[in-house]
Amino acid sequence: MTGEERALMMEHVKYMNEIFASGKLLIFGPVMAPEAAFGMAVFEVGDETELREIMEKDPTVRAGLNKFDFHPMKVGAAQGSRPE
Repeated sequence: MTGEERALMMEHVKYMNEIFASGKLLIFGPVMAPEAAFGMAVFEVGDETELREIMEKDPTVRAGLNKFDFHPMKVGAAQGSRPE
């Protein structure tokens, strides 16, 4: 990763943390797949338009470093972290 790419990724993490704090992003992080690392996120938004607006503002997407794809999901069950 170049210095410029690293800086963009730091902006990406900051942006994702802001969306997370808003409550629209439930979980996110890197997936360390053997063939190539990529990111994964689960959003809770009203519709596809809202999600596209969020993702198109991502600094790495705007710079052409990352792209996104999405698929709707129906939640069968979910649970959060449990306090220790």
